Amino acid sequence: MASNKSSNQLVVPQAQAALNQLKMEAAQELGVQIPADGYYGNVSTREAGSLGGYITKKLVQIAEQQLSGGNGNFR
Repeated sequence: MASNKSSNQLVVPQAQAALNQLKMEAAQELGVQIPADGYYGNVSTREAGSLGGYITKKLVQIAEQQLSGGNGNFR
């Protein structure tokens, strides 16, 4: 039976602040306006996809750095 919980639950809740920071950095880098009210219905598919792609790319880079023994900072 399906659960009412979202599949977007964070495994580590403390990661929320870091993910928000990453989202803001991505938006600034790409020139995308983050909606102040959190509603993304007015953000174009292209912009939303660009944000998601950028964030995924950065998260992969961070994971690769951590696996290679490097520093896993966002910058």
